[in-house]
Amino acid sequence: MKKLMIFLAGFGFASLSFAASPLVTPVELKALLANPVVRVIDVRPGPEYVNNHIPGALSAPYGDWRGPASNPGDLPLLPQLTKLVQRLGLTPANHVVVVSSGADSTDFGASARVYWTLKVLGLKNLSILNGGVEAWNAASLPQDRVVPKVVASTFAPKFDQSLIASRDEVAAQVNNPKTRLVDARPAAFFLGNASHPAAKVAGTIHNAVNLDNGKWFKPGTAIFLSVEDAKKVAAIAGITSQDQIISFCNTGHWAATNWFAMSEILGLKNVKLYPGSMVDWTQASSALPMDNVPGRGHKLMNDAKNWVNKAFN
Repeated sequence: MKKLMIFLAGFGFASLSFAASPLVTPVELKALLANPVVRVIDVRPGPEYVNNHIPGALSAPYGDWRGPASNPGDLPLLPQLTKLVQRLGLTPANHVVVVSSGADSTDFGASARVYWTLKVLGLKNLSILNGGVEAWNAASLPQDRVVPKVVASTFAPKFDQSLIASRDEVAAQVNNPKTRLVDARPAAFFLGNASHPAAKVAGTIHNAVNLDNGKWFKPGTAIFLSVEDAKKVAAIAGITSQDQIISFCNTGHWAATNWFAMSEILGLKNVKLYPGSMVDWTQASSALPMDNVPGRGHKLMNDAKNWVNKAFN
């Protein structure tokens, strides 16, 4: 423990300089609602939003921010995302607070992925409601069923490529000792014992390290750790401020949580998200370097498990 504390003392994370805090509590959000520049974006499914939501929140279900069924991790085309943010009345002047259900750490990934997408589109004043709607309700704060009307914006976003890692870029970095490829999936995926149904091969990208996205949360909750505890998670994983980091998972969902933790909470400067992640990597026309690829017998067993899960779950 003493060695860990010494390491943390010299960890060198950059200080945060956000106009908006990346995480807000329910009480903090309630105080923000009177500000006309604040937009609360509820990414839960439509029926959940209609049943009850934070007063003034706008509905934009998570699926609207995702790619096609062949790879949900792909960024939608810019015209599609432009239409979405204009419908929500968003401009760079807004402080946008993204809200998901708060069911668990995986649910947090929806907020993190939408947050990342908005930042890619050029919005800078962004926050996530820590704990989601469940935390809001647990604090006995007001709920609403009124669907607010907003004036559409004319904002014309452009993709900030500095936040996006493409397949070609990842392939060029697999043997770079200065680049840390961080696999956000649970260990079973990293080790090749499980795979996404749309991924052609189980395993992980060559030279990747595993940092399960669930480690950033208080156990059994969607409540993000304190900054000090998050620093410990990164330190144990060997993440430093000198690394160039590319975060990936299956489809850029869990990876968005790792990106959020490292970029927004810890303030690391060179963190990108590979949105297509393992599904995109394994769908390349020529095989790309991988580790922990199971043998044929193991692969057949994994395929059978995936079929059962898809058919009966």
